[in-house]
Amino acid sequence: MIDKPTLWIVIIALGIGSFFLRFVFTGLVGSRAMPDWLLRHLRYTAVAILPALVAPQVIWPQATGGETEPARLAAACVTLLVGLLSKNVIAAILSGAFTLYGLLYLLG
Repeated sequence: MIDKPTLWIVIIALGIGSFFLRFVFTGLVGSRAMPDWLLRHLRYTAVAILPALVAPQVIWPQATGGETEPARLAAACVTLLVGLLSKNVIAAILSGAFTLYGLLYLLG
């Protein structure tokens, strides 16, 4: 367990860091046009967040003690395939969820 002063220092530091990152784009750059190359790269930020959050849970799931499991890999592959083919986020998430729970049930 983390002690309370350290916890508050971390919370305050993260708050200041978060404010600074937002201020750089809205306060300092907000009135000027950003270069095309930067706008092109910023478009991929939202697309990269979900895989970055999900990948550790697929490769090193805490539920299995960090061991890779076929059901989770299959669900991730189905989700990716449905997402690429249908371009529908809800269909991809639901198909991955059904695959995961179905394989967990079948494999025990």
